Amino acid sequence: MKIMNSTLVFFSFFLLPLFCLSALAETSQASDGSTILFTTMGSSTFEFDIFTLLTSRRPPSPSDEHRLTDGKSINFNGHLASPSPALISLLPNTSGIQPQDKSLLHLIYVTERDGAPTLHYDVVHGDNKGTRVQVPLLSEQQSGMSVNSMKDTPVVTNEHLVYVSTHENSGKPMASWAAVYSTELRTKATQQRLTPPGIADFSPAVSPSGNWTAVASYGEKGWSIVSKELSTDIYVFLTRDGTQRVKVVEQGGWPRWTDESTLYFHRKSDDGWISVYRAVLPKTGPVSTKTVTVQRVTPAGLHAFTPATSPNNNDFIAVATRRPESEIRHVELFDLKKNEFVELTRLLSPKSHHFNPFLSPDSSRVGYHSCRGDKTGRTNPHNLLQKLKTTSEDLSLFRFDGAFPSLSPEGDRFAFVTFTGVFVVNQDASGLRQILPNIGFGTVWDPVRRGIVYTSSDPSLNLTVPGLVGTHKINILAVNVDARNPSAAVKKLTIGGQNNAFPWPSPDGKRIVFRSDRSGTKNLYIMDAEKGEAGGLFRLTNGNWNDTIATWSPDNNWIVFASNREYIGTLLMDLYVVHPDGTGLRKVAQNLTGGVSMHPMFSPDSKRIVFTTTYAAISAEPIGNPKFNVASSEIFTVNLDGSDFMRLTHNSVEDGPPLWFPKIKATGDVAWPKRFGASCAFEDFKSQNTTVKMNKRSLMCPSQ
Repeated sequence: MKIMNSTLVFFSFFLLPLFCLSALAETSQASDGSTILFTTMGSSTFEFDIFTLLTSRRPPSPSDEHRLTDGKSINFNGHLASPSPALISLLPNTSGIQPQDKSLLHLIYVTERDGAPTLHYDVVHGDNKGTRVQVPLLSEQQSGMSVNSMKDTPVVTNEHLVYVSTHENSGKPMASWAAVYSTELRTKATQQRLTPPGIADFSPAVSPSGNWTAVASYGEKGWSIVSKELSTDIYVFLTRDGTQRVKVVEQGGWPRWTDESTLYFHRKSDDGWISVYRAVLPKTGPVSTKTVTVQRVTPAGLHAFTPATSPNNNDFIAVATRRPESEIRHVELFDLKKNEFVELTRLLSPKSHHFNPFLSPDSSRVGYHSCRGDKTGRTNPHNLLQKLKTTSEDLSLFRFDGAFPSLSPEGDRFAFVTFTGVFVVNQDASGLRQILPNIGFGTVWDPVRRGIVYTSSDPSLNLTVPGLVGTHKINILAVNVDARNPSAAVKKLTIGGQNNAFPWPSPDGKRIVFRSDRSGTKNLYIMDAEKGEAGGLFRLTNGNWNDTIATWSPDNNWIVFASNREYIGTLLMDLYVVHPDGTGLRKVAQNLTGGVSMHPMFSPDSKRIVFTTTYAAISAEPIGNPKFNVASSEIFTVNLDGSDFMRLTHNSVEDGPPLWFPKIKATGDVAWPKRFGASCAFEDFKSQNTTVKMNKRSLMCPSQ
């Protein structure tokens, strides 16, 4: 049974507006506390490892490429460092590493273990043979939910590690939490923030001397949900304390130094191609955008971006490219003397994407990360459930391999959605069954009648035709997953309207709230759970805006939903609550205004709400990710009265939709019985701005 192919395609349509038992508790009863399940867009397919090639082998052969990372974790955004005494001091005394051994590579990189990106230091032979030494670079934060903060784009300079972290709240709505920090290597002392308060910085690069750091930043203007795909500027400041900060380039990202006054970066050119540029800073006098000389380096005719440099190397740089005849991202060298490209990875693995190149300090090696999955011998299982670390004993957080996961009232099964239909599976990942062969929007179990799952779909629903979903007829369905006769298992509950979606039953199982466009705009309605629309309708909301994705509080007092009523005709959504009789309507939290907040659900005690939101903007330069022009949402919780706003996930890609249940039985990762599906089935970006992408989504996605 194929359920995960094209998963990323499905998630890219639906997540923003809106995916062998290993550790089960012995008791079958749910313990105290609760569990939030959510999906990260494409996570199950991102089996990244870091690879390296010698730059002198032109053209390279497959035997020249070597994997540097473990083939188990998700490993990306590498940096080859010089073995300074401070770096070597981190190695255990028993490692036997000889710093003068030139066959060893000192790799600093991002690795996702326990569900959150953090930083590691590996010492490994260039051919990945022999002993490997691995050292975590940062101690865990031990307050609140900050154990899940994201660490990214590390670089080692002299005595310090410079990197991006999202552990500090920006203090402003719709503003990124990403900032650049410096930590002393020998002591792992308290992080020093180099980014000014209220500002977000990405992709740090440190000059060869270590004195200066360059970053991509939105600066004072901040990030906007309708920002163009490449709209950061480049700033430079002193590495030691972040002072003498100055903007040196407008409209530029991913800066990289070759010497103390020369930076390479990418920007979108007037002719539409993303290209690499060179910025030369004045060696004397004031430095500003007016005194910096900027020159285009790579020619039109292909996209070239995320440049990599090495100290005092004026012969070549490394870049990622997207050629017009290909939808695959590859790594190439660009000869600065001959002004020509030298292809590398396309000659080795033409159908695999390759990301974010980096060069060794002596220019002899180029590194990058790529998703090869089974092709590189990965045997680690795919997880149905991946547990993320938290500091709360009462709340467990699991990433789920499927969209809209819901837990049965008995706590024994999950229902979820993929691109190929609606499925149920046991908590231990056994017993996978398809219950609907079409895409579904949302899943939820009837709280009283055993085995009934509600979803919204249509037999003729076709996601391959752009714009079709937004105008296609979609109905609320009740599916009896235990029915002996499959032909009688599905009952259609709605009759009128073109677009009826996202059903949610009342706690007593008697009524269902759902979203419908039967009035010409999408409002909320309530109907009988068994008779459906034939038993009568109660209109809960009424207006020329879109109300959507409603869920009922377990205590039966409230219904929470997302709405653009303050921003009619846009994708901006806030959260509201209303009593089931239509009284008491109010906004949940004022600090969410101006963003996209979606997919709300109450906690089991009805006191808090979990939801997705763009409140924390983005956490990395989007072009460094696959499908980079998809805006990012993270998962937050808030009290019913709008207080105690808390971030739960930190990611550079999309998280959600979240669902909150009594604590599940799993105490750790739960793996599928076997690996299946395409492990690297994801698309790269399309060259267009975010606004166009989001408008296209609004046509296709029934959640708007």
